This record gives sequence, C-alpha cells and structure tokens, in this order.
Amino acid sequence: MMDPINIVITGVGGQGNVLASQILGRAALQQGFKTTIGETFGLSQRGGGVMSHIRLSEKNNYGPLIPPNMAHIIVGLEPLEALRVLPEYGNEDTLFVVNARPIYPLNVIAGDVKYPDPKWIRQILIESGKRVFWLEATQLALELGGPIMLNMIMLGALCALPGFPVGGNDIKNVLKDVFSQSKVKQNSKAVDVGGDLIQTHED
Repeated sequence: MMDPINIVITGVGGQGNVLASQILGRAALQQGFKTTIGETFGLSQRGGGVMSHIRLSEKNNYGPLIPPNMAHIIVGLEPLEALRVLPEYGNEDTLFVVNARPIYPLNVIAGDVKYPDPKWIRQILIESGKRVFWLEATQLALELGGPIMLNMIMLGALCALPGFPVGGNDIKNVLKDVFSQSKVKQNSKAVDVGGDLIQTHED
C-alpha cells in the first residue's frame, strides 16, 4: 500500500457512513497510523450523498481531503454513490468495494429520472479501476438484524483486502468502545461477514 493510504467511504444518509469512517480512524490510530478524516455531506437526512475521506500514514499528518484522482480504495455502501465518486477521486489503480443493492433517490421514486442499471455501473467501475469487489451485502445485513449492519459488513470487507494494514480484529477491538455491550457481538459478526465476502469473492 502507498503512504498515505487514501480511502473514500461513500453512501447515502442513514447508512452509517460517518460511523464507519470514525471506527476505521480509531482502529488505525491504535495501530500507530497518523490518521485524518474529512466528511462531506449532501442532503443526508433526505437520502443525499455522504462521503468520508480517510488518510492513513506511517510518516506524516496529511490534510483531510484526498487530492483529485488520488483515492487508492473507494468503498461504496450504495452503487450509484460509488460511481459519483469515480470521476473526481478514482484512477486506473483504484480498488472498489461496492455494495450491489441500490437505494433509489426521491427523484427516482417519483418517476422523474431513471436509476442506472447496476450492471452498467459495475462495468464502468471495472473498466475504470484496478479491481471491483461487487458484494451482495444488503441481504446479509438484513439477516444480521437490519440494513444498519451494512456499514460494519463493508468495513469488514475493506479490512480484509490483501495488504490493508488495519484488520478485522482491530476494528472489533474498537467496537467495544463505540457500542453498548448488547450490540458489540452483532456488529463484530458483521465485520466477520464482510471479511468472508472478500475471501470468497469471484470476479
């Protein structure tokens, strides 16, 4: 991995994007990384885009915003949001970790515009980056207790990428400080599920 490691986590309001970035940041700090996080919010309470920049370095403190087209990893909790991030932050070496199930914006629900075919989104990402991990994570989140579990599944997937310096166990150690005791086990399981998705992924 490069130094700094530039990660974008993107999704829509209500998916737990910000919490995922904060947990990753805490875990990275505990592993000795200099860590900066920047957040950008759309109309998050109305399903608008939410994007977090996380920068990890062994050497220096970097500014919180990733420079244009310098993201090493883009984690999309929602496929269209991953595509939105691509032109500004992606490049031919970017890894994409994307939850396959769409969340339809209000203008799509109202019939004003059409949501792109997810297969088309996937193909654009494949053609634009180094590798795409296209994950059917929403159903697994529902089986674990609800859609809010998605963020921990995707965080577990991120930390299972080959060479990524923060592991799933590092994330689970932080969960004890973030969630009540009754929720730690459930969220820890979600991290493991995400890791399994990467281990068993087929292109």
